[in-house]
Amino acid sequence: PSKLEADKIVGRVNLKDCLSSADLIQSGDPDFRVLDDGSVYTASTVVLSEEKRSFTIWLSDTKTQTQKEIKVLLEHQKKVLRKRGTKEPVLRRSKRRWAPIPCSMQENSLGPFPLFLQQVQSDAAQNYTIFYSISGRGVDQEPLNLFFIEKDTGNLYCTRAVDREEYDIFDLIAYASTADGYSADLPLPLPIRVEDENDNHPIFTEAVYNFEVPESSRVGTTVGVVCATDRDEPDTMHTRLKYSILEQSPRSPGIFAVHPSTGVITVAAHYLDREVTVDKYSLIMKVQDMDGQFFGLMSTSTCMITVKDSNDNAPTFKQNKYEASVEENAYNVEILRIPIEDKDLINTANWRANFTILKGNENGHFKISTDRETNEGVLCVVKPLNYEENHQVTLEIGVNNEAPFTRDVALRTAAMNRALVTVHVRDQDEGPECSPATQYVRIKENSAVGSKVNGYKAYDPETRSSNGLRYKKLHDPKGWITIDEILGSITTSKVLDREAMTPRNDLYNITVLAIDQDGRSCTGTLAVNVEDVNDNPPEILQSYVTVCKPKMKHADISAVDPDDPVHGAPFYFSLANPSPETSRMWTLTKVNDTAARLSYQKNAEFQEYSVPITVKDREGQSTTKTLRVNLCDCTHPSQCPAARRSAGVVLGKWAILAILLGIALLFCKNTVPCDIKLINKGNSCGACCSGNGFMTQTVNTSGQGFCGTMGSGAKNGGQETIEMVKGGHQTLESCRGTGHHHTLDSCRGGHVDVDNCRYTYSEWHSFTQPRLGEKLHLCNQNEDHMPSQDYVLTYNYEGRGSPAGSVGCCSEKQEEDGLDFLNNLGAKFTALAETCTKR
Repeated sequence: PSKLEADKIVGRVNLKDCLSSADLIQSGDPDFRVLDDGSVYTASTVVLSEEKRSFTIWLSDTKTQTQKEIKVLLEHQKKVLRKRGTKEPVLRRSKRRWAPIPCSMQENSLGPFPLFLQQVQSDAAQNYTIFYSISGRGVDQEPLNLFFIEKDTGNLYCTRAVDREEYDIFDLIAYASTADGYSADLPLPLPIRVEDENDNHPIFTEAVYNFEVPESSRVGTTVGVVCATDRDEPDTMHTRLKYSILEQSPRSPGIFAVHPSTGVITVAAHYLDREVTVDKYSLIMKVQDMDGQFFGLMSTSTCMITVKDSNDNAPTFKQNKYEASVEENAYNVEILRIPIEDKDLINTANWRANFTILKGNENGHFKISTDRETNEGVLCVVKPLNYEENHQVTLEIGVNNEAPFTRDVALRTAAMNRALVTVHVRDQDEGPECSPATQYVRIKENSAVGSKVNGYKAYDPETRSSNGLRYKKLHDPKGWITIDEILGSITTSKVLDREAMTPRNDLYNITVLAIDQDGRSCTGTLAVNVEDVNDNPPEILQSYVTVCKPKMKHADISAVDPDDPVHGAPFYFSLANPSPETSRMWTLTKVNDTAARLSYQKNAEFQEYSVPITVKDREGQSTTKTLRVNLCDCTHPSQCPAARRSAGVVLGKWAILAILLGIALLFCKNTVPCDIKLINKGNSCGACCSGNGFMTQTVNTSGQGFCGTMGSGAKNGGQETIEMVKGGHQTLESCRGTGHHHTLDSCRGGHVDVDNCRYTYSEWHSFTQPRLGEKLHLCNQNEDHMPSQDYVLTYNYEGRGSPAGSVGCCSEKQEEDGLDFLNNLGAKFTALAETCTKR
């Protein structure tokens, strides 16, 4: 035809006549493929657009390297007969009379064998002698020799029985050929189908099925699914299966049901209760083919169904009332075990009980827990009971399970099961009771010694009386009171001072011991509230203030009162009996309830004033204090001399310059072997020189000076300690050991021999006096070369000894590099120099 479908046979060529030893067959046209027997098939759908189509088949013998070819010609529906004697093989196209005849055979046939199936005939047999043959599975493929065909008649036979489950169809191919081997007709596909017989039983997928289902499950709840298979032909009655329950153990019909087609097992009864019936069921399941008809094949399987426990049983008390007893003051003791009943599975959350004290335990005396082994409620006393307060206690106990109830049980049991427990408290002979533990009394401050007030009271819990008790003071911080041994009252033994208490304004606590006749005791606290009286005047905090004029217009002063606030502020400040000068110079104004402002008049002079000030509290208690006020020409109080004296010595930059100047003088041409020191006290500048003794020189703002000897310098680690002493007028030589004070003028007329000195005193004085005077005059000027009042000042004798040593000891070095030691004066001098240069 003009169109050929894929995998359809086109014809057959004789390959043996062309090259019998060929081991490689190839088609020259990819649309066609050639089998080893010469059959030509389409490899894909082929459309013959022209009347003719040709291709070549190559035959090759790879061993001998021989190759031959066969030309194949395809034409449209024309009968082409090969002429006698023509050697070229040609496919013949004839009118197809033979076609696949439906053929089948019964599975497991009993014969007789060989069993005739059908006859195959070709219309070419009318003109030619035709021989028939077959190939395919069951002939020349496994299973071999199952079919054969009679060569001359075309009768097809089966030699033995066939199992359809092994071979369900045989696709044979029938051939019609002439005596000389040429195809007389197209190969004929000959399918032989094996008819199914119901020879296979359905088989369950499991020998034993195990399922679980919760008890109290509703009707229709799925338990599990059973499944079976059948090897017979699908979609036939042979494989239409039907499931059923053959037997149930224990015999309780109607508990479970199975869907006949799907095998789904469901709950069919409302009374699936593990506790009432059983917790396991065994089902014999049956499956049968032929849709369950009596002649169908069947098999069985076992299904084990376990009923899982649900919390469908509430725990219950075995009785409604219980009684127990306990001694008073006992605690952490077990007093009662309460058993319960629960039908749910033991040792599960559905069975374990949770106990609760619903009423009667408002004070927390009891606790109830669960014994994990017996599931009993264990009632314990955890806080001591008092027989005198309550002879018995009634508790209401409730019980639930750890797991929540199922919905049905929750609806049935709206409230938990309850029971009453009566606990009897047994009396016990006790010691005294200090209750309340802290008791309070009030005593006025400054009360007279011997004042009596109520004290601490304990009592016997049996008699509710204090008779027969004795009291003893265990702790009294300041020893202010004594306690009556019989009554417990207290008496002041000292005057009580509220302001002496620590912490102030707090309670004064006394520890008291109460003892009964048997020696049993208790301890309590007596808290004494010392009531304040106005026995303290307010006190001004400041004693000395510095006011920088004109930058500061005033100074603020404040006061405090140790008494209670009701006896304190507001305070009233005033000048105390002021002189006319003080009243004219100073005024006081209120700042707030505890502070006042001291202001001066503009014409006040720079000096230190003594200003008496009186301060009163709200009730008139007053005190007077003389305030020292330093009215100073400064920008900050720290710059005033008095302030600096209190803060320590500060070395100015001009003092450092004077030190370096004195050192330079040491190395002048007329050098003497003595130490020269420039000393700064406050803003004063001075120099001293020493041989074995010492000479000092100070210059004040007016240029006046004095000279005197110093005690011998006691060297310690390279530093000297210089001490100035007062004395009579002596020469340097006579002053060497005595340390008396004298002026330079008194020494000027005498001739002094100084050890290790090459010059007399007059020569030394003549050389140093003008030079030091000139340098100190320059030192007394500011940056604009104007005289200043605070650069060079006079210093006075300030006592013996100094832990810091000298600020500038000069050695007797004669080396050319004698000034190098200034670089190594140590950390003290470096810090001092840095402080002095910061102005």
